[in-house]
Amino acid sequence: MEATETRARAKYIRIAPRKVRLVVDLIRGKRIGEALAILKFTPKAGSPVVEKVVRSAVANAENNHNMDVDRLYIKEVYVDPGPTLKRFHPRAQGRAYSIMKRTSHITVVVAEKKEG
Repeated sequence: MEATETRARAKYIRIAPRKVRLVVDLIRGKRIGEALAILKFTPKAGSPVVEKVVRSAVANAENNHNMDVDRLYIKEVYVDPGPTLKRFHPRAQGRAYSIMKRTSHITVVVAEKKEG
């Protein structure tokens, strides 16, 4: 990671990675203002969580690395699977069906756009 970028990470989020990836694909490579506007108006369960991580990455860039917020863009954003909570649902005749409650680790990397 070079000096002109910073990251934020949210771990163990109780939304399946497949669902969160639909949201993060919308904002990859966008400027911060545009990305936050997209997240605000996207009617998906993962949108508020991804928005919170993006805001955290921007705050890290501004406060820890003295970056200019107006020049920031989303360099990388990805979702990795976290641990799966395994639960059982009772069915007929004493059987049990398993339910996989999946978790996600969301990572956002922001960087400053070069002038030019």
